[in-house]
Amino acid sequence: MKCHRIEELLELLEPEWQKDQELNLLQMIVKLAQEAGYEGKLEGLTDDVLIYHLKMRNSAKDEMIPGLKKDQEDDFKTAILRARGIID
Repeated sequence: MKCHRIEELLELLEPEWQKDQELNLLQMIVKLAQEAGYEGKLEGLTDDVLIYHLKMRNSAKDEMIPGLKKDQEDDFKTAILRARGIID
């Protein structure tokens, strides 16, 4: 499981880091953390913050987060029936 997360993070990081090649790795991570609004200590930064920020970095501000979009229901009635297990 961890290997998949590392590969995903590196895959997402590479094209963004290419745009800011003058930065070293730590500077790039600090930049991404600041963009994501992370205010804690750097050692507390999780890979989830970096992964989701990198996924959403170049998207529209109103675009839904991947992973949540698949569960979205446009119709409230359908959402309630699905949540209660009445429909699939």
